[in-house]
Amino acid sequence: MATYLDRILEAHRAGAATDARSVAELRRRCDELPSTRGFRQALASVDSASDGVGVIAEVKRRSPSKGVLASDLDPATLARDYADGGATCLSVLTDAEFFGGSPEDLIAARSAVSLPVLRKDFTVAANDVLDARLMGADCVLLIAAALGVDELVDLHGLAREVGLDVLVEIHDETELDHAVAAGADLVGVNQRDLVTFEVDHERAIRMASVIPEGVIGVAESGVRGRTDALALAGAGYAAVLVGETLVTSGDPVAALRAMRHG
Repeated sequence: MATYLDRILEAHRAGAATDARSVAELRRRCDELPSTRGFRQALASVDSASDGVGVIAEVKRRSPSKGVLASDLDPATLARDYADGGATCLSVLTDAEFFGGSPEDLIAARSAVSLPVLRKDFTVAANDVLDARLMGADCVLLIAAALGVDELVDLHGLAREVGLDVLVEIHDETELDHAVAAGADLVGVNQRDLVTFEVDHERAIRMASVIPEGVIGVAESGVRGRTDALALAGAGYAAVLVGETLVTSGDPVAALRAMRHG
């Protein structure tokens, strides 16, 4: 029986296989773009004692496991709310089929604020990385569980060459080793199992102690409020990535401020 991840990756790899665009031409266009906003640097600058807990706030319309989260979501308005609430960075879903997102969502959100933005998607090919740069992302997501070791190395290297920061998403020590071997200096520990989509709220705490010095850690998924955020910041994470809790809160500014400062 195919899992969520199997179905999503099958669709993305099928799309990549039919993408006839020139990597060289896309790369040339990337080289003409202005510098990115410094996603990793923004996270490295967070001092939770004075700034509050670092939060990567996510623009997310729906998910395969929960269905529609915000049917009337306006990415620019939500981005401004997140900025007002003190978000450190933004994350924007651009997958259309499974999450209801689009590159236009990222463009609108980034244009509305000055925060660095992560393109949250299932990156499987060079053109996916280049598209992230071309649509205005400051950071691209690479999911270790979705990529072979050589793919991870190659895509990470390409992203850095075109000026993108890279958030490598991991779930366990083996994937962490692959991320570090690829040169990752920013890793996200996803507490959601991408096979079952179940959340293990203790996963990030368990993994915190094995993240090497010099690698910035982000805790992803299952952050329900300030108690979770404080525990994760206390474990050493620079930030938590939060989507569903904020999107469904009814007042993202207040929800974000409460998560950061109490």
